[in-house]
Formats: sequence, structure tokens, C-alpha cells
Amino acid sequence: MTEQPRSRVFLWVLLGGGAFFLFLVAIFALVYFSVRSQQKDTFGGFGDKIAVVDLEGVILTPKDVVEQLRKFADDSSVKAIVLHVNSPGGGAAASEEIYREVLRIRDQKKKRIVASIETVGASGAYYVSSAADKIFADNASIVGSIGVIAEWYNYEELMKWAKLQQITLKAGEFKDTGSPTRPMTPEERAYMQGLIDNMHVQFIHSVAVGRKMKDDQVRALANGKVWTGEEAVPLKLVDQIGDFRAAIEDTAKSVGIKGEPTLVHPEKDRKSLLDLLFGDVSDYLPNPAKLMQTNVGFYYVWK
Repeated sequence: MTEQPRSRVFLWVLLGGGAFFLFLVAIFALVYFSVRSQQKDTFGGFGDKIAVVDLEGVILTPKDVVEQLRKFADDSSVKAIVLHVNSPGGGAAASEEIYREVLRIRDQKKKRIVASIETVGASGAYYVSSAADKIFADNASIVGSIGVIAEWYNYEELMKWAKLQQITLKAGEFKDTGSPTRPMTPEERAYMQGLIDNMHVQFIHSVAVGRKMKDDQVRALANGKVWTGEEAVPLKLVDQIGDFRAAIEDTAKSVGIKGEPTLVHPEKDRKSLLDLLFGDVSDYLPNPAKLMQTNVGFYYVWK
């Protein structure tokens, strides 16, 4: 190889390496300024603040919402919390954990916490909302669904068609209750119904405690039905008709904030490199909420 071709190869390698380096710098800069922008939006502003925590979609885990609530409950600059609700509910235990945290903030921390129901605040989401100091809803919001549900697919006939045989070894009569490969026995059905009934009683009592009503008052409404926000007010399931802005203004006034309150939100999840390059890819990932249709579980959820 002559000296001239060698110098050309070296030049192309140098140019290619430089372009790749600049590409990496641009990516890291994009990530850095995106995170800084999110942090500024989250913590910016001075004076008295109202924190906004979103309860959105199917409730599968309490972890993120509970952590956000605890953080704002312990922040002395945050004078109140508005729980922005748009959820049909979800897991029974997950909903209960968030409910307990909301109740703790209200009764122990003595920090005002208000629920603002947008399109839907049903079942587990209403369970959570009931622990707030006050519940706002729009006229057409869906509210209620005080009930418990457990459902799953049974593919026994599909197994027979495919000539597959389920083999189960167990110790304990009820260990495989809810198996999707065989019918339930009357004893298993009674056992499962007993669990559901017990959770229903817990749901009713928790709403009664949160709404400062008697258990019998809530029990009369605990048939799984939903109501519009307008219908829910005379039933004492909702305190006031109003949108999110009305909830913010009322909350600010109730805690003595004059003028426009500063709203703070939890720090957003940092976007992955994949999201930054191709946009939100969550729509292409498996939906964990669909596990509710395939696994045995107990849910405070409206469908």
C-alpha cells in the first residue's frame, strides 16, 4: 500500500471516529438537559406549595405513589397534597396500602390532602380517594364501584383439544384452588367466595372510616354500581363538583395560600436512551395489567 492510500484510510478513520464521538456527546447532552428540565419543573418555584400526585391507570403496585406521598408529607414547604385520580382501581392490597398512606397524612401528619377525580375514580381508586379530606369530581366523572372481583380464564377444553394433560402434585386440599385446567369444586367456590366477602367487608369499613360515615350507610351503596359525580354528591361519596383547577384553588384557600399556588410534581422517571432516540416505547412492551386476566387474584377494579 502506497503512502497516499494509507493517509486516506487514516483520514476516513479519523473523520468516522470524530463523527461517532460527536454523536455520543449529543446523546449525553440530550439526556443531561432532559433530566435538568424535569428537575426544574418538579422543584421550581418559591413560597407555599401544593403537591400533585397522579393516581392513574390500573393500580398494580403501591410503591411509587406511596413513596411520592411520603416525600411530600414530610416536606414542610408543601402545605397540601392533591391526589389527581383517573383510575378504575386495581389490586386489593395495593389499593389498601395507598389508602393507609393517604389516611396517615390526613390524620397523623395533619396535612391537607384532597382527591380530584377526573374521568374515573372507581373501586380501588375510590377506596384511596375516600381517605382524603375532600373529594372533588366532575359532573360526568365515574365514581363508586364498591365491590371485589376475582376472575380468570379456564382453558380446560382447550387442553383437551390439544391433547395436553395437566399434572399437579399438592399437599393441602385447597392448594390449587382456581386452577385454569379444571372446574372448581363447590367447596373451593365457597372458600373463594368467603375471601371475597371478607375483602368486601374491609372495603366497606375503610370507606366508612375515610368518609366519616357508618358502615351501614356505605353497605347500602356497596353493590358494585357506579354513579356520575353529580349523582355521587347526595350519596356523600363526593363532596363537591369541580374540576382539577377548582380543587387546587379550594385547597390553596383552605390552607391559607394567597394568590397563585406553586404546584410541584414528583420527579419524572428518567427516559432511557431508547425512548430518547425513538420516543415512548411503552406501547410496544407487554402490558402488566393483562396479568389480571390470566392469574388468580382479588381486585378492587371496575370494568
